[in-house]
Formats: sequence, structure tokens, C-alpha cells
Amino acid sequence: MKQIRLASADGAIITVDQDIAEQSGTLRNILSDVVSSSAPIPVPNVNGAILSKVLEYCTHHRNDPQRRKPRDTVYDEPDSSEAAISRAISQMDDYDAEFCRVDQGTLFDLILAANFLDIQPLLDLVGYTVANKLKGKSVEEMRATFNVKNDFTPEEEEQARKENAWCED
Repeated sequence: MKQIRLASADGAIITVDQDIAEQSGTLRNILSDVVSSSAPIPVPNVNGAILSKVLEYCTHHRNDPQRRKPRDTVYDEPDSSEAAISRAISQMDDYDAEFCRVDQGTLFDLILAANFLDIQPLLDLVGYTVANKLKGKSVEEMRATFNVKNDFTPEEEEQARKENAWCED
């Protein structure tokens, strides 16, 4: 199997089998444009630790054909948050559940990396994990979880609650 080298944002060089790297739409496109080069492919938006974790995920799922297809041929239904959550749940295995047991900062770095690298199944999985952590929490609890400052005046907050009462049901 052909191996390629990836250069993370912090300068880490990671060697990986090409078929694993090609689970990323971004890397697949780069590799299709590059004839042959021994230079590492830069992955400027992802640090080495997160890139290693992403590649660990891709390695675990390397033989799963549904996760290896380009995005536009994998899913028949239009992409919506409900469809993404359904896919994430249906494809989740014990490894995936354990993979997502990380601190909040790592989880958000994985979201950014999966989005940048265009690895939709990973993005669905970590997005579902975040959504699941928020399920049933009040606005105040969510603000505390994500360290979000409330910059609404009491009047603005009351108005927003009235306008969005439908989502409290």
C-alpha cells in the first residue's frame, strides 16, 4: 500500500496509508491533483495530536465501504441535522462511543478537523456527541458548559424566549 506523509499545523509529520488518507475528501482531492511527490501534504488547520486522532478513526473504519465513498454518493436523503444524527447513531459502534469520550476542547477540535478534512461520518459522529451532551439542558446550563457570556439585557432575553417558545416544548 502506498504511503503518504501529512504535515500538521504544528509541524508534525505523520505517515499514513493512502487509502486511510483518502477517507478525507480534502486529501482525496489533493492526491488526485498531485502526480507524485515525496513532500508532505500540508494540513494547516489541524494540529498533530488531533490529526493523529482523526487518522486513528479512519484506520478503524478503513474497511467500512459506506464511510469511504465520496459524500455525494453515500447518502440519498437531503442532508439535515436529523438525517446526520440518524446516520451517526446507526453507524456508531463501541469504538465510536469510546472515541468520543474526550474533553470538550478535543471534541471541538475534532469537529473543526472533520469539517476541514471533509470526513462526513466523523463530523456526524462528533456533532451527535455534542448534541447529546446538550440534550435536556437549559440555556443557562449550555452557557455554563461552553463558557458563553450572556450579553442580552433582561428585556432582550425575555423577547428571545417568547419568540422561541416553540423549541422549549
